Amino acid sequence: MVKALWNGVILAQSDRCEIVEGNYYFPPDTVNCEYFKESKTHTNCFWKGEASYYDIEVDGKINKDGAWYYPNPKEKAKNIQNYVAFYTRVQIES
Repeated sequence: MVKALWNGVILAQSDRCEIVEGNYYFPPDTVNCEYFKESKTHTNCFWKGEASYYDIEVDGKINKDGAWYYPNPKEKAKNIQNYVAFYTRVQIES
């Protein structure tokens, strides 16, 4: 079981993560959505496509763009569509 933790709470927990480029991508149904707010940030990956971001908020503390996902990935990344990954500020325990 892999967990994503930040500021004392479990943001996501799953045994069905996908690992891409060293990052754990959590299935959307394993993410505690109450801590996530859509960000206006977007970036592009040449092989995965456009990433969208979430700000993470726990107990009034904000982790700006602390998580990302690919809502419409390119064909080679379809296995992580809508899966959520986290920056290093979020602790990943496996």
